[in-house]
Amino acid sequence: MALQFEDNFQRKFYYLRLSLTDVCNFKCTYCLPDGYQAGKERPCFLSLPEIRRVVQAFALCGTTKVRLTGGEPSLRRDFTEIIRQVAATPGIEKVAMTTNGFRMEKSVAQWQQAGLTNINVSLDSLDPRMFHQITGENKFDQVMRGIERALEVGFTQVKVNAVLLKGQNDHQLPAFLEWIKHRPVQLRFIELMQTGAMDHYFDRYHSSGQVLCRALQEQGWQRKVRASNDGPAKVFWHPDYQGEIGLIMPYEDGFCETCNRLRVSATGKLHLCLFGESGVDLRDLLQQDNQQAALMARIQSGLGQKASGHFLHQGDTGATPHLASIGG
Repeated sequence: MALQFEDNFQRKFYYLRLSLTDVCNFKCTYCLPDGYQAGKERPCFLSLPEIRRVVQAFALCGTTKVRLTGGEPSLRRDFTEIIRQVAATPGIEKVAMTTNGFRMEKSVAQWQQAGLTNINVSLDSLDPRMFHQITGENKFDQVMRGIERALEVGFTQVKVNAVLLKGQNDHQLPAFLEWIKHRPVQLRFIELMQTGAMDHYFDRYHSSGQVLCRALQEQGWQRKVRASNDGPAKVFWHPDYQGEIGLIMPYEDGFCETCNRLRVSATGKLHLCLFGESGVDLRDLLQQDNQQAALMARIQSGLGQKASGHFLHQGDTGATPHLASIGG
């Protein structure tokens, strides 16, 4: 390993979130309520060789986990080949994806064969009508079949993401707990995060994850130890449940102290924080194999600008217009 990516606060980065596209076919109220807007010129997303080069650079500098995100990553026609290429990169131990689940039933076995090791599925409600209301798509049954299919083909655990929304799904904890009692599902409640385009929505629907945290602890749920390349969730387990609960609470004090992940957008920009600056352009160094040393140096130089934390408490959401823009 040539060097270890590290910032000025001695945080090391084992985890890359790589966006493959900002296109999504769902219209979730907290992200793209009006659907994907392409603009005048459709962006040119990273090619397979560019993806190979950026993943190799991160792997040489200590990254062991890559998460393929979007938008909806499975909208890429070459998605399976991207999985295969990332999984073949020396040093990469986990290849994960985050998906809305609409293609899982059909394709998850193929993805696993290509090298996918971990899968996260968005499922904001167990009520089909509320699911439709939140996502803008009447695909609840299709997504649920996809989750079951992932377990059938051998994924030992599926992570399910639910954005916590006041008055819409924040009362559904008992139903979710019943659902995971006999399933190897880690259900992750994610606090709604403010973005530039969603100020009023945030004011109306934000609910603190601390309420759920207290409820879980009162019911005997216990914290798990966090691995070096795990995401930001606080994970709880209970002896009576096969499934687990994760809580992602970005407004909690100290949330950024254990940050271990960096983001690269679908157009090749390094983002030091989900709620940060406009990004460090890497694409000019992704055109040839002989630019790897310069690429690693630029990433490490960029880390010198990484702040100790986000500024969400001050209402500063940075340059992020919506979560699909750099992979959430």
